Amino acid sequence: MKMTKTKKHLSLCLCIVLIAATALFTNGCSDKQTTNSPEVTTEAATTTQDTEAAAQDTEATTQDTEASTSDTEASTSESTVLGEGETSFQFTVTDKDGNEEQFEIHTDKATVGEALLDLGLIEGEDGDYGLYVKTVNGITADYDVDGTYWAFYVDGEYATSGVDTTDITAGATYSFKVEK
Repeated sequence: MKMTKTKKHLSLCLCIVLIAATALFTNGCSDKQTTNSPEVTTEAATTTQDTEAAAQDTEATTQDTEASTSDTEASTSESTVLGEGETSFQFTVTDKDGNEEQFEIHTDKATVGEALLDLGLIEGEDGDYGLYVKTVNGITADYDVDGTYWAFYVDGEYATSGVDTTDITAGATYSFKVEK
């Protein structure tokens, strides 16, 4: 669809330029020498300026359309919506290479851990301090194996409680990041 709009705009610009070139060529090749030739030149210059202005407007419209399409595609691909429920929150997963995947979670669960376990986004083992998360969104980080672990953040700050004991706050952002 984006290509079709671009082609239409390009075709319009090309037609306008060809019309202006034809008008200039026709006036320039005339054998007649008239006293009105300055007026013809002024008229041709005005037509050329109008053509150039139309071409610039078309180009600006094309760029705006492409930017708008790009923004729409970006915002569509930014967040994956998961779950059903009254409460929603943002959840971000950052792997060891810094790649992020964002989710919008909808749930009726009380804690972040319950919601993420229910959706299959996290897996782990029960330990002395609660759930020890080893896998997030299918990516495993195990300190015993490779020295990496999943760090849990609430609104960009390192969490002071575990994921399984952190109550959900509507509109908050929770994230897991692989750290060493």
